[in-house]
Amino acid sequence: MTTRRTRARHAALAATAAAVLTATALGAQGAGADPAPDPTPLTDTQAGALAHRITHDLGDRAAGAYFDAATGKLVVNVVDAKAAAEVRAAGAEPRTVTRSAARLAAATKTLDAQARIPGTAWAVDPRTNRVVVKADSTVRGERLARLDKVVTSLGDAATLRRVPGAFRPTLAGGDAIWAPRARCSLGFNVTKNGQPHFLTAGHCGNISSTWSDRQGGAAIGRTVTSVFPGHDYALVRYTANIAHPSAVDLYDGGQQTITGAAEAAVGQSVQRSGSTTGVYGGQVTALDATVNYQEGSVTGMIDTTVCAEPGDSGGALFADSSAVGLTSGGSGDCSSGGETFFQPVTDALSALGAQLP
Repeated sequence: MTTRRTRARHAALAATAAAVLTATALGAQGAGADPAPDPTPLTDTQAGALAHRITHDLGDRAAGAYFDAATGKLVVNVVDAKAAAEVRAAGAEPRTVTRSAARLAAATKTLDAQARIPGTAWAVDPRTNRVVVKADSTVRGERLARLDKVVTSLGDAATLRRVPGAFRPTLAGGDAIWAPRARCSLGFNVTKNGQPHFLTAGHCGNISSTWSDRQGGAAIGRTVTSVFPGHDYALVRYTANIAHPSAVDLYDGGQQTITGAAEAAVGQSVQRSGSTTGVYGGQVTALDATVNYQEGSVTGMIDTTVCAEPGDSGGALFADSSAVGLTSGGSGDCSSGGETFFQPVTDALSALGAQLP
């Protein structure tokens, strides 16, 4: 992430987090001060903003965070008493863990260097304080043995899980958008330089320069930027004079108005809209996930329990009125269940220089 993008993200997060913090600033609780009160219950969106602020301010002294929906508290993993006091002062619940952020980062770095095997994925799970490595049904024989050897070398910092199905981009194709030979889903309407555009998945943008709102129809948009692998987002400029509201299709005759973009938080409840399966919900299970598709690796993804199927690619991941992600891919389906990875919207907007209307 560039310095410009990092500064822009932190400025936006600070503004959002201010609404959920008391006058007590991070680190303001000194020796002899009264203990900070129990954290005030948060909404999912507030928890996401607060999590990014606290983990940014603490740096390596925080080993991840997650939202406990049952209590409404943001839980932040720490390894020392000073960091715990700062977390509580900021309005979150500290949790002392044994594995530091540096140790988990080192484990992830080892996986990046030695285990980029198609059909695998990994991310830090803040609930277990470990890196969870997943292998789909295509990882067998020598490749599985190699993966197991790498994970074993990491000791108790990592664990290996098998998942059914195969990790794949959900290409086939909010509302349906059609390329000459494929279908994807529109993510969110945005603007760039005052002109209307929309976001979708990069693996969709890679396959076509033009898009229609119906099969075989006239073009309504042209791909101007597409990134995949590495990340998974594309920007399409509208070339037709049609309505482009800042809303998500709920597939029940209604729409959810989108008023802004938000960071995800582990434990947060989210919904996905896509042109194959409509609307499904689930929870965020990990952030900054790496997924190794057959087509290449993507990083910085949101891992969820939300299902998706071919054709849902590019569709909107949202929480109430906030845009959260763009559907990338995963395993399973909406009959048997599965998991899906999403490109964070905040990263895509920052990289593309686009804004929600």
